[in-house]
Amino acid sequence: MAINQAFCTSFKQQLLEGVHDFRTVGGDVFKVALYTEAATINSTTTAYTTVGEIVGTGYTAGGLALTNITPSQYNLAGVCSFANISWPNATFAARGALIYNSTPAHTYTNPACVVLDFGTLRTVTNATFTLQFPLITDLSAIVRVN
Repeated sequence: MAINQAFCTSFKQQLLEGVHDFRTVGGDVFKVALYTEAATINSTTTAYTTVGEIVGTGYTAGGLALTNITPSQYNLAGVCSFANISWPNATFAARGALIYNSTPAHTYTNPACVVLDFGTLRTVTNATFTLQFPLITDLSAIVRVN
């Protein structure tokens, strides 16, 4: 079992189909779910799954809704990201995360977008667990099309 950071291959196809709308106003709702070391999520993941999702104080299955940051252009890339997100008063351990679209306007159900690998098991005990998203540049935005 492994978590491998990647854009989901199905997400790439769905971008061309117009499935995902990242606009701040009127766009889709994207969520981030957290996963244990036992999860298998990678580029072949097609949708949100509860298999391997963490269980712990301060965490609800399905994760939290993200706040979209309006897509823009940076140098020659199209880029977008999300505001940092936190789970306060949390007690759990997470190895990675899955960003997925919980409201696509198409026939897909909770389609997977991006798998995040934390590099190691991250543990929090009765504290705030924060996921920090990278700055929006052509080299570091969480979603970038070059």
